[in-house]
Amino acid sequence: MHIILGAGGAIGTPLAAELLTRQQKVRAVSRSGKAQAGIEAVRADLNQPDDVLRAVEPGSTVYLLAGLKYDRRVWQEQWPRIMRNVVRACSEKGARLIFFDNVYLYGRVDGPMTEETPVRPTSGKGEIRAGIIEFLQNEMAAGRVTAAIARSADFYGPHADKTSPASIMVFQRLAAGKSAQVLVDPDTKHSYTYTLDCAKALCLLADADDAFGQAWHLPTARPPLTGREFIALAAEALGVAPRVSVLPAWMMRTLGLVVPMMRELAEMLYQNDSDYVVDSSKFERRFAFTPTPYADGIRASTRAPL
Repeated sequence: MHIILGAGGAIGTPLAAELLTRQQKVRAVSRSGKAQAGIEAVRADLNQPDDVLRAVEPGSTVYLLAGLKYDRRVWQEQWPRIMRNVVRACSEKGARLIFFDNVYLYGRVDGPMTEETPVRPTSGKGEIRAGIIEFLQNEMAAGRVTAAIARSADFYGPHADKTSPASIMVFQRLAAGKSAQVLVDPDTKHSYTYTLDCAKALCLLADADDAFGQAWHLPTARPPLTGREFIALAAEALGVAPRVSVLPAWMMRTLGLVVPMMRELAEMLYQNDSDYVVDSSKFERRFAFTPTPYADGIRASTRAPL
């Protein structure tokens, strides 16, 4: 059985669909307890250890895809607890874990990010992610859990309409006749990972025994685009003018004084004022996988519900 903890989101939805095409038995675990047809739905709160223990089946493959409110205080309180609960359940049930991670733990990086990039977080949220990864790696090293870390850049694509900045700031605004928005600098390069590639890649990791015990950058197209280039492709796909509106750092920080979400985004602006490049060549070589080109992914994204 394949068990998705935090199902129904931008990655959980296509992952469940991909597993079904591979004729796998799938259990979707979420706060809502809802799932698409053909999938067993389980309601659970990942903050509750007994809920997690009940949700995990002996000998299963577990995918931790939880999406918490984008608030450092929430992350500080809940992420360590959730990771402890999931590791404990997987350990007791003899289940294998795949954790869907981001690149916040690296902090500001000069050059492409690889799996060997040092952990040097430069944000509060990055420090939290580094902490839970350290805990997970220690549990792996002690032999208490078998796990793999699947690390993604900012993602875009089908099913990401509610959470992806690319969808909210680019696709949706252009489709509504507005200027697309880009943070700080429209001419820096920025990697994005396609949601459907994430789903396929997670399935490939689950099927490969040698993938466990290490971290993987999920397939991400190269070369990365600048914000202006990304917007131009989106505008072409939607048949509109490629209008660009830049949100400068000072504006984000000023708005952050009164708007909590802007404050949360402001501490991550280092990802936008210089190049943000994710290298997934390790995964591509091991699994002979070619990431979806940006032009193709953007066309598919604009055809999906915005």
